[in-house]
Amino acid sequence: MCEHGINVEQMKLAVGQSDDALAMVQQWMEQLHHLADHGHRPETSAALAQASVLLGETRAKLETAIDALEGDNGDKVSVERV
Repeated sequence: MCEHGINVEQMKLAVGQSDDALAMVQQWMEQLHHLADHGHRPETSAALAQASVLLGETRAKLETAIDALEGDNGDKVSVERV
């Protein structure tokens, strides 16, 4: 990446790797949610379920970013450091 543009393939690969990592964490959150639920910890279970949903929403946004990189409007994609 440079100040005059980005390497789109490199960006897609990096976003894809981030999605893969989040997918793994989302699976863990779902497993922990079920464990907490079976362990009669409703508050913990609910918090873990919400975290899993948020991870799913984040992954959907990553997919949208990849689609935008592949399309004609790739110049409209912005990446922010959080």
